[in-house]
Amino acid sequence: MLAARRIDMPDETGDADRGPLRRCIASGQSLPIAGLVRFVADPDGVIVPDVGNALPGRGLWLSADRAMIEKAASKRMFAKAAKGNVTVGPGLADQVEELLRRRCLNHLGLARRAGLAVAGAEKVKAQIATGRTAALFEAADGSLPERHKIVSLAPHVPMVDVFTGAELGAALGRDAAVHVALLRGGLTETLLEDTARYAGLRRNA
Repeated sequence: MLAARRIDMPDETGDADRGPLRRCIASGQSLPIAGLVRFVADPDGVIVPDVGNALPGRGLWLSADRAMIEKAASKRMFAKAAKGNVTVGPGLADQVEELLRRRCLNHLGLARRAGLAVAGAEKVKAQIATGRTAALFEAADGSLPERHKIVSLAPHVPMVDVFTGAELGAALGRDAAVHVALLRGGLTETLLEDTARYAGLRRNA
């Protein structure tokens, strides 16, 4: 295992400084929305994930955790929270996982186009040397010794290693990417929040 910093999920005590709080319908705890997944009932009463927090309707919130979502689906917690009949389709946690995966990689592509992301060992090292690096993305299937070298240059920078080199490369418009560094910015902050949520949904985490 790579001895580095993964992105932590919001702690379960809640923290108003981290943004608005919402109640998880499974645990009953009020948590920052950055660590939750929103769901709404569509016009036919089908529960759909709203990972971008943009769909109309009353939000039903769950911790970004596969076990919590599976529990809510199997225990009819959505119907109780919605105070009405709703339908929960099969594989809801898998659906949320895939939506978050796509969202994270789309944001990574936007970061590249905005000039916030660089890829490749030498470019990443150069960016780290400026002291402005806000996040590192390391390919989950990359060489551990090489990843160690990069991570050791920025011991206090958040590190994400939940995507393969092929996934990172596709997001950045290249065949593969093992080392990616991002500058500070609102998009980078959003990306870190989304990757934390994605990490909680991955079946093979």
